[in-house]
Amino acid sequence: MIGRLAFLWPEIALFAATCIVMVLGLSRSFSIRKSSAWVCAIGLVIAGFLSALTTPGAPGAPSPSAAHGQLLLPMMVPFAKTLICIVALMLLPLLAGTVDRLEEARIASGKGGFNPLRSNRAEFYSFFLFSITGLLLVADADDLIWLFLALELTSLPTYIMVAISSSRHRSQEAAVKYFFLGALGAAIFLYGFALLYGATGSTNLNAIQASLALNGLSTLALAGLMLSILGLCFKIAAVPMHFYTADVYQGASSGVAAMLAFVPKTAGFLAILLMVGLVGWNFGPGGDSLPDSMRLLLWVIAALTMTVGNVLAILQTSAKRTLAYSSIAHSGYMLVGVIVGPGDGSFTRSGISAVLFYLLAYGVTNMGAFAALASVEKPSADGGEPRELDSFEDLRGLCRTHPAAGWTMVLCSLSLLGLPPLLGFFGKLPLFTSGIAAGEILLVIVLAINSAIAAYYYLRLMAYSLLEDPAVRGETAVENPFVSRRFAGLLSAGGVVVLAIFANALMKQSTIAGKYDASGAQPQAKTETETKVSAAISQD
Repeated sequence: MIGRLAFLWPEIALFAATCIVMVLGLSRSFSIRKSSAWVCAIGLVIAGFLSALTTPGAPGAPSPSAAHGQLLLPMMVPFAKTLICIVALMLLPLLAGTVDRLEEARIASGKGGFNPLRSNRAEFYSFFLFSITGLLLVADADDLIWLFLALELTSLPTYIMVAISSSRHRSQEAAVKYFFLGALGAAIFLYGFALLYGATGSTNLNAIQASLALNGLSTLALAGLMLSILGLCFKIAAVPMHFYTADVYQGASSGVAAMLAFVPKTAGFLAILLMVGLVGWNFGPGGDSLPDSMRLLLWVIAALTMTVGNVLAILQTSAKRTLAYSSIAHSGYMLVGVIVGPGDGSFTRSGISAVLFYLLAYGVTNMGAFAALASVEKPSADGGEPRELDSFEDLRGLCRTHPAAGWTMVLCSLSLLGLPPLLGFFGKLPLFTSGIAAGEILLVIVLAINSAIAAYYYLRLMAYSLLEDPAVRGETAVENPFVSRRFAGLLSAGGVVVLAIFANALMKQSTIAGKYDASGAQPQAKTETETKVSAAISQD
């Protein structure tokens, strides 16, 4: 265990930053309180470098072994942790002004002094770092107990972030829905973990994989895996665990909604890849696919998720609800890569590599769409908290009235659609090629039809921002005073263009990260079994 701690430096760095933020956010000095976001940024930069340099499998770091963690997808860890830190760093400026805006204005006007009981800045940024730390621990997980705790550390802070992201009652209502449905999802996948332990006698992922390879996939183990995947569907907002998504995204502030679209989804997909990797994509007589029952479950979930998400998205009048259903649809797309698996190891045939690259492309692109909504606001009639853009009517003529926000929405909408040569195109293309290479022709057809359906509402977002005349009625929209939100949007819009240029190099890295080893864990598991047998004999 001591040896494993040496490879948790990114998490340790983030935890140290979290402790500092907790103290700074409660200072009576506004300049010190304001520095909380900068400390978060420094912590994420340090964690990103440590992820790329010290994680087993990274260049210059030790080779992965059972002492370092799971051996099913060992090269996934450094890539995933670096990706997480990069996207989290891009999300950070979008969260500026989410909490304490009215409270800080009251203090600045001299109407009252600083009251630590009414200040939420320390808690908000600390919860953000805790959630990112949990996400890094999900990527590190090599044990079911570790994985469960990491998933909960990722999710629990987000419930509170949703509740305090706005002073409106809608955010509190969204947080309550999110919490109770999240508890249901956690209970389901925890029960699945318990069944897996009962079937294999171990919580270690390497030992479970070795046991299933040696003894076959029993009914109990299959039930555990299927329940685990079903519970994890809540994290990725997949059918049938998707009902909370639209209400929560609309109730939360745009910055927090952007975070929800990436952080829990990434945690869910990393966990699902580990769960499916326990049986592998070469299990059973066929030797080249998932067990039929697991493949059928994932196939149905993927088809329903992308279809339900896209069909419901075209019925919305709220841009935030549209992006919420879009998020559901994208989970369905990525499940195609989960079904395909590692393929022959090349990027065009590896579903795992396609999923890892898609998480990067989606995280960068989706953040821009929410940043466009967060960058412009409409003053409240009663002098309360201003209202962020939400409805399609709010987007009319956005490119003319607020060019930075408008063009960010245009570029990111087209990238989410998958229009070449933007980043989203390079993210979606490998899902098609790997699906065809794996023989999943019908699922690829469903994917293509749903991509065509999605064009309607993405082009609608683009058209309202670019082609429509500015709205002449209602409240006048003004730029949000927090410049960092516009910076986050422009950073995302630039990313969908610039990262597309380097897509080939990023694809090569995701190909390395997606390598699957069906036999690497077995020697360690056999050693553990022999140890248990020897201990039993010595006791007799």
